[in-house]
Amino acid sequence: MSGIVDEFKKFAMKGNVVDLAVGVIIGGAFGKIVASLVEDVIMPPLGVLIQGIDFSNIKIRLTDSASIHIGKFINQSINFVLVAFAVFLLVKAINAARERFEEREAAAEAAKPTVKTRQEELLEEIRDLLKKR
Repeated sequence: MSGIVDEFKKFAMKGNVVDLAVGVIIGGAFGKIVASLVEDVIMPPLGVLIQGIDFSNIKIRLTDSASIHIGKFINQSINFVLVAFAVFLLVKAINAARERFEEREAAAEAAKPTVKTRQEELLEEIRDLLKKR
């Protein structure tokens, strides 16, 4: 039994498992942000534009007890497109911010004066002496 517990500890503490757990947690939080963006920001103006059209009641009746709910599928398809667009906008904004940050870092790094170590100075002197020979 102890061997199984030790093996499980090794498995649970591997970097991939921890990374996956962090990714799932962050993904869940990001999903809530996207859902709020779609429901609270995008849908209200869209609802005004389409004047509350609801496709969920559209269905194709096969028999009295069976029908194809095509309207629900249409609603879910529209919702998917809106969520995908919202994710696209968020990723685009994050990438633009990352690029600006990296450009600032590169500019700051380029602006730093290069300070040579004593060893580098000695090597340059040796190189210069060898060139004169």
